[in-house]
Amino acid sequence: MLEAADVFDSRFGSHLNPSFVGPKYDTVGSVMKADPSSVDKPSGAGRPRDPRIDAAILRATADLLVEIGYSNLTMAAVAERAATTKTALYRRWSSKAELVHEAAFPAAPTAIETPPGDITADIRAMIAAARDVFTSPVVRAALPGLIADMAADAELNAKVMERFSELFIAVRMRLADAVKRGKVQPDVDPDRLLEVIGGAALLRVLLQPDEPLGEDWVEQTTAIVGHGVVA
Repeated sequence: MLEAADVFDSRFGSHLNPSFVGPKYDTVGSVMKADPSSVDKPSGAGRPRDPRIDAAILRATADLLVEIGYSNLTMAAVAERAATTKTALYRRWSSKAELVHEAAFPAAPTAIETPPGDITADIRAMIAAARDVFTSPVVRAALPGLIADMAADAELNAKVMERFSELFIAVRMRLADAVKRGKVQPDVDPDRLLEVIGGAALLRVLLQPDEPLGEDWVEQTTAIVGHGVVA
């Protein structure tokens, strides 16, 4: 049983890191580098906790989300599926919402990977990445309930948003450089740009959950957003 090894705490590395062997249930676009930091990363003395248990818990959570949905998911069900204990879960995540967020979004993007110089390509890449994230089966299953819980918990919302702080910095730097080169309108707010890109994909998934988001949607959205950004 996995719980025999569950004595001390340590958060596992990002599955997007090629050197990490772990769960492959997320579909974050390659446009962004990922930060392996988690929503809740406790520190303490002693040996690090077993990353195999972290991976098993997150895999169980992802599988159950797709199978039974967010509202029916319980910590007890996850513990049973992962062959561990509820104590092991609460040692790592203080609530179902925190656990589900990390299972659905195990790595926060921290940087834009497209080569600098083509702001339209940057916009398209970010839109495609947002599309890939929000259309994954796990995220689709988690979103409605997770959004409701985050709206009711300011502390959880702050923790989640903190994971994306480096991405906001990267976008600000990329836009500032583009403004200096005369490629972007000077009044474009990088935070609003990210909200528009992420919000477009999120709203589309919530309004039409059974409809695919193909390349035509990416191209059309890129044209609309780019029209308001590119100088």
